Amino acid sequence: MNVFKLKKGGDRRRSRDTRAGPVPCEDVPVPSLTCPPPPSLPVPPGAMGGCFSKPKPVEVKIEVVIPEKERSKEEMSPNGKASPLIYKVNGTARHYHLEEHPIASNPYHNPKDVVEASVCHVKDLENGQMREVDLGCGKALLIKESGEFHAVGHKCPHYGAPLVKGILSKGRVRCPWHGACFNISTGDIEDFPSLDSLPRFQVKIEKEKVYIRASKQALQTQRRTKMMAKCISLSNYNLSSTNVLIIGAGAAGLVCAETLRQEGFSDRIVMCTMDRHLPYDRPKLSKSMDSHPEQIALRPKEFFCTYDIEVLTEMQVVAVDVKSKIAVFKDGFKMEYNKLLIATGNTPKTLSCKGKEIENVFNIRTPEDANRVVKLATSKNVVIVGASFLGMEVAAYLAERAHSVSLVELEHVPFKKFFGERVGRAVMKMFENNRVKFYMQTEVSELREQEGKLKEVVLKSGKVLRADVCVVGVGAVPATGFLKQSGINIDSKGFIVVNKMMQTNIPGVFAAGDAVTFPLALRNNKKVNVPHWQMAHMHGRIAALNMLAHGTEISTVPYLWTAMFGKSIRYAGHGEGFDDVVIQGDLDELKFVAFYTKSDEVVAVASMNYDPIVSKVAEVLAAGRTIRKRDVELFVHHGKYVRFGVLSVLGVRGW
Repeated sequence: MNVFKLKKGGDRRRSRDTRAGPVPCEDVPVPSLTCPPPPSLPVPPGAMGGCFSKPKPVEVKIEVVIPEKERSKEEMSPNGKASPLIYKVNGTARHYHLEEHPIASNPYHNPKDVVEASVCHVKDLENGQMREVDLGCGKALLIKESGEFHAVGHKCPHYGAPLVKGILSKGRVRCPWHGACFNISTGDIEDFPSLDSLPRFQVKIEKEKVYIRASKQALQTQRRTKMMAKCISLSNYNLSSTNVLIIGAGAAGLVCAETLRQEGFSDRIVMCTMDRHLPYDRPKLSKSMDSHPEQIALRPKEFFCTYDIEVLTEMQVVAVDVKSKIAVFKDGFKMEYNKLLIATGNTPKTLSCKGKEIENVFNIRTPEDANRVVKLATSKNVVIVGASFLGMEVAAYLAERAHSVSLVELEHVPFKKFFGERVGRAVMKMFENNRVKFYMQTEVSELREQEGKLKEVVLKSGKVLRADVCVVGVGAVPATGFLKQSGINIDSKGFIVVNKMMQTNIPGVFAAGDAVTFPLALRNNKKVNVPHWQMAHMHGRIAALNMLAHGTEISTVPYLWTAMFGKSIRYAGHGEGFDDVVIQGDLDELKFVAFYTKSDEVVAVASMNYDPIVSKVAEVLAAGRTIRKRDVELFVHHGKYVRFGVLSVLGVRGW
């Protein structure tokens, strides 16, 4: 594959680089990655992509407070419209003309690819009900709301969760596992972490029977990529100039680029990353450590070529001149931009003790890091420093593979600040039952070697642990050091400060993801940092919409999850500073829901084996409603209601 390498100062030389991905190609979807580059468009080193019988629940009433200003919005979808708006280029690439995008009356071009089936009687479903129906060659989700029937894909495109077990509310369905939301009329994604939308199927009523007409392919794939624009002509661009530059190729950066294309933006988009890979599912690194980059890629290489999103890999930005609108790379290369998104994420903290540079001491940052740890840890002794999400997930993954797993933590209970002491102890017990040994309220004082490799970990308590591998998970800091002299507002902790539209204090400069603090509507617009996978996606989308002057403000509810020993804890809301935890269920059996409260208000919820309660609470909070602590306490501690009270109030039946 031909690519172009760039020397400092702009000298371009042609070479062959087998690590590089596809180069910009014609505005035609390509079946392979062998399309040649236009001779007028060289690509910097590392460039990829381019143009290129259940008990009956007890009904109990809980006070739910709805702000007066929100009541008029109750009947609208979260987007306020049933279908998205498309922006088309008018004249130059930087001027937009707004028009409605018509929905095709007959989306099925090949009759052989279509199946039609009668799935139920119109009276079989009541308003607000969902049913998974079989069309013979696949399934669909049939929904009835406000007297109308809708049919969409039955699985969440993210990780295949059955949406029939999710939450239906005000024109959208929320995934029971990870909280992604989809519009039931269009199938479009309205909250993340899914990148793809749901396929939408035609519904018709004949003689009181409900029929669904669907594409066989859509039934099998259960996903749909929203319509995207392409560049007008990449061959007209200067190598060192782009309309949109995205620094960082994680979830925030990718969603920003995709959203721009979905909204009809057809000018040049360049993403750059220090990583050697195209955007991938980073949370997988600690949950499925032997995954290869191709297995966890968020999009295949062909995607970037098809939709003209250029990705420069192994390229580090070291400075940004906001007055001249120029980004300076480590190798001296400079690129002008019109709009800039900073989505650099964070950098893992390292140990400061003696011996920290010894071989086989790891921070898990890349697929290569995770893969090497698994290889070295198999049948060996592993010490993990830090009971963070990463540290605990790594411990869970290695417990059955390593000879021993020891976990060192400064606190006396893991996850205490996040899940509270009672939940933290329950999780800790689960780990101990799976052969993980904890050393709490201490820290590492020294790492010792033998023949250059790690041999022992010495704790300040005086305990010496045998260790062949050490994984450090003691937190992270925002990767924003290169912005210190830029004039972009950064707080005392290094986070980029943005408003509700993800704008910084500099016009045309946006920021998103783990490196920002932003106003959280859920907590009265308090500036917070929420380093969650779902939140990074939404940040990227909001930034893209406001690059196009939509004036869209962020209002999503934080949603996260962690998986350990085949069990998942789901969490929604923002519980920072919670002063009490109300627990329903059995912690010893790891079947519970925990409500985190501040004063008289529920600010967050976590659960294990209690789906879909977290998604339901997220939907309540997303509607701007308040769940009162006193009502949760009353029913959790009221005898026969201990099992069903809160669930039935929130509309969850037969868990």
